[in-house]
Amino acid sequence: MRVTPDLSTARWRKSSYSGGGQGDECVEVCDDFPGTVPVRDSKNTTGPVLLLDGAAWQPFIDSVKDGSL
Repeated sequence: MRVTPDLSTARWRKSSYSGGGQGDECVEVCDDFPGTVPVRDSKNTTGPVLLLDGAAWQPFIDSVKDGSL
């Protein structure tokens, strides 16, 4: 059974992969959860969080960078 981490004390940072000339394509990530990468929209910090398995993080970034997502 997979347990959802408690993100109430998470320390978020803007991803170095965020782009957009006006800062309108920004995501934040959290490094505090080994094996899981929480991702959220920096414009909606109280909105939903995508929880990626650590092994899925690089393929996710690659898809974002090549425009397939």
